[in-house]
Amino acid sequence: MALKSTSTSGLTLTRLMIRPTTSKYSMSGARHYSAPLDGTIPPAKQKYVPTSGTYPKGFLVSGTHVGVKPTNKSTPDLAFLASETPCAAAAVFTKNKFQAAPVTVSREMLKRRNNSDVRAVIINSGCANAVTGKGGLEDAENMGAEADRCFDPPTDGKGGSTIVMSTGVIGQRLVLEHVHVPNSLTLARLPIQKILRKIPSAFEALGTSHDHWLSTARAICTTDTFPKLVSRTFSLPSSPTIEYRMAGMTKGAGMIHPNMATLLGMIATDAPIAPNLLPSLLTNAVNKSFNSISIDGDTSTNDTVAVLANGAAGGKEITSESSDDYSIFQKTLTEFATDLAKLVVRDGEGATKFVTIRVTESPSEVGARKIASTIARSPLVKTALYGKDANWGRILCATGYSQISEPGMPINEVPEIVPEKTSVSFIPTDGSPELKLLVNGEPESVDEVRAAEILEHEDLEILVRLGGGKEEAVYWTCDYRYVFNSSEAQL
Repeated sequence: MALKSTSTSGLTLTRLMIRPTTSKYSMSGARHYSAPLDGTIPPAKQKYVPTSGTYPKGFLVSGTHVGVKPTNKSTPDLAFLASETPCAAAAVFTKNKFQAAPVTVSREMLKRRNNSDVRAVIINSGCANAVTGKGGLEDAENMGAEADRCFDPPTDGKGGSTIVMSTGVIGQRLVLEHVHVPNSLTLARLPIQKILRKIPSAFEALGTSHDHWLSTARAICTTDTFPKLVSRTFSLPSSPTIEYRMAGMTKGAGMIHPNMATLLGMIATDAPIAPNLLPSLLTNAVNKSFNSISIDGDTSTNDTVAVLANGAAGGKEITSESSDDYSIFQKTLTEFATDLAKLVVRDGEGATKFVTIRVTESPSEVGARKIASTIARSPLVKTALYGKDANWGRILCATGYSQISEPGMPINEVPEIVPEKTSVSFIPTDGSPELKLLVNGEPESVDEVRAAEILEHEDLEILVRLGGGKEEAVYWTCDYRYVFNSSEAQL
């Protein structure tokens, strides 16, 4: 099954990138929660946008303007990623019980295909297609089917081979674009039809350049203030002379507390991975990355992170979990996913700080994760951080209630937390010594001046030592700013 040729001379793909225009960014101090429609990126965020990249062989991408939202006149809002050959693929999805239609459609497709012979990912922004009933399922299926038509039809009888994702406002179907037809009534046309009509154009625009990848990353943004794109090279023990490549993008700034935030991500690599191994590789990576971030504590209906591996770089296929190649690839994928996930936190709605929550010396990793997660989503901790207030009591409070029983239930034992053994510190990012706030349950005399200096930094680590074991867990979060809620209506 190959890409359909778009000219008589073979595969000829248009190299035109649909670029967002730029304009001067307002320095009034107001934060632009939605990436401005003219594509302007806030100065403080520009350092996170790559100016070049190294991208995997055999993958092509495009970002195309559809105008799913009537207010979007030029910014790409349809992302297309395609492999020149069928590839292995896996995805992890939200555990929210109100799962968006694309989640259902993509999960069923991967199951039907046993994670093999997948060709593409198609993503629209501007409408989440979540809680949209049977009609929403039809829309998601039609998006996948239209993308499938860009390739030679499969002959294996397993149906479509495209992963579908959507992001935007929940509870709205892709409907009600009013179109006036002369000498006729005003008609209501489905924006899904606009999307379907544009998918062939998105296919024609596929390319491999850095601009193509950046435009694609832009196309999946909603309230993001900058496109989130990462790429890198790596090697595997069995093929040391081969340079493998990995590239990926993600979106998300609000409704972020993944349990697999609104969060989408896709990762592509040209390394050869057996289809049956890819799900566990991705799950392990996501648990240490996307499932370890929180902005607002809300788990989205649409969370999806997918990985595709086409083996285009050659070399020995990874077929065993006990192989050195498997271990190295797992480490590479986890670190890569972590870098992507951190970009989501750095773009948190209303955020001014990037905060690492590290819980150590725990009897169990599960207990450490629960404590770190609870601190990361505590409004009182997050507002104190924004106010540059070294209020360690709020950190300790969140630690203390992280594992208690629900109201009406019997009091439960929490072996992970022993107040007399618990310590809390701020770890500065400039390499200076930690600022101890609580040591073995006893408060320290805090140097308020130094505490204020530490809290002036954009990056901060909060270290909680439980003093009862050797396990640890890390979460990444941000602070809460007083204008946080201004962007929520756009999700």
